[in-house]
Amino acid sequence: MKILLDECLPKKLKRDFVGYEVNTVPEMGWAGIKNGALLNLAKPHFDVFITIDNNLRYQQNLKTIQLVIVVLNAKDSKLETLQPLIPSVLSALDTSQMGQVLEFKA
Repeated sequence: MKILLDECLPKKLKRDFVGYEVNTVPEMGWAGIKNGALLNLAKPHFDVFITIDNNLRYQQNLKTIQLVIVVLNAKDSKLETLQPLIPSVLSALDTSQMGQVLEFKA
């Protein structure tokens, strides 16, 4: 399973996804690209997009974007705030379906 981390997430979060192929938006050369275009770029290369953008589901028609969207709902984007959410994310990814939006609250 290939995962794309949004540019608003700490790069070091990649280490928590052991056994997955993980890239960040900046690593792909896509920094600064708006959500709709970004999701369309990601679609042929990734299975999962992880973000802290809680408004994404209201801005885009995610059913047509054949990706699993994971929203980390936290007070900030610090690594230590987000890491406790990762075990739940990993567990949910095993049974997730394309076009599904999964939300995890810190």
